[in-house]
Amino acid sequence: MKQYKTIVVKVGTNVLTGEQGLLDHDHIKHLTDQLATLKKQNIKIILVSSGAVGAGKAVLPPATNELNKVVRRQVLSSVGQIQLMNLYTSNFSEHQIFCAQLLVTKEDFRDRIHYLNMKNCFLSLQREEIIPIVNENDVVSVSELMFTDNDELAGLIASMVNADALIILTNVDGIYDGHPEAATSQLITEIQPNDPGILAAISPTKSKFGRGGMLTKYRIASKAASVGIATVIANGKRQNILVDILNNDFVGTSFLPEQNVSNLKKWIAYNEPTNTVVIINEGAKQALCSSEKVSSLLPVGIVAINGNFKKGDLIKIADQNNQQIGLGIAQYNSEKATKFIGVQDKKPLIHYDYLFIEK
Repeated sequence: MKQYKTIVVKVGTNVLTGEQGLLDHDHIKHLTDQLATLKKQNIKIILVSSGAVGAGKAVLPPATNELNKVVRRQVLSSVGQIQLMNLYTSNFSEHQIFCAQLLVTKEDFRDRIHYLNMKNCFLSLQREEIIPIVNENDVVSVSELMFTDNDELAGLIASMVNADALIILTNVDGIYDGHPEAATSQLITEIQPNDPGILAAISPTKSKFGRGGMLTKYRIASKAASVGIATVIANGKRQNILVDILNNDFVGTSFLPEQNVSNLKKWIAYNEPTNTVVIINEGAKQALCSSEKVSSLLPVGIVAINGNFKKGDLIKIADQNNQQIGLGIAQYNSEKATKFIGVQDKKPLIHYDYLFIEK
């Protein structure tokens, strides 16, 4: 394992909390001690941390009135985020390290100006040797503004800052070939790019206190690896897990990164597309998803276009079951593309160089 220069570490709620869902102060201190050790090895670190709701539960009494779940989450997170950051600030100060808070929503990644401002903030903090600590802004993030969970947020940030590695810490050792609690299940220690057999082994069960589950973590990790970011899913409850990962002596699941991925492919993978969906037939789907050769999206494989787009727009690609399989930059507009639906020997709507297929 090479010496990484920039890493994104995502710590889930179940790593930061105990059995009752309240913050585990001792374990959080152990995690910050590990991050400080890595920081002193000149590794740039961005920490994506859940736990605000758990911190709020620790200091607020149970609700006395009938608040709905969304409102109660807003209350707990708005109070708990302060407690969580105070804890991180106190722990990092013991190592003479400054940390900074960034609260974001999905909308910040959709708006180009917000995106660039956020990226500049990350880069500026890193230049000042400050560790950014990022969390979703649960106070304002509701419904369509919410990330799937902080795994998704961590993947977006890793791509934004061109990180060398993404480390996702959860409360199990990694991905198993069956349910993690089954006696016959074995830990999958390494996942190759384009491995089609892994999904069937992953349990869809979500974690006890967090929003996400292992299926979400697999998809985020696989996507990050597909754009060249080495990714690890490991048990954040293990002692010295972060140090062990960087020393390549750990228990967990490694996603091997694709090599020589262009920055354009990374941008396509993580940028927000238009609402247009191009529906393709089974033959085109097999060609685009093939690991044997690369293919562009030709009009002959298109069966429908839902929406309008201009040349240069980022558009979605879906199969005939409306399952999204990728994204790409259109080489011409929707009016021209509609005329070419099902027609052979026409210019690709999306050239391979401007295409990202979700594994």
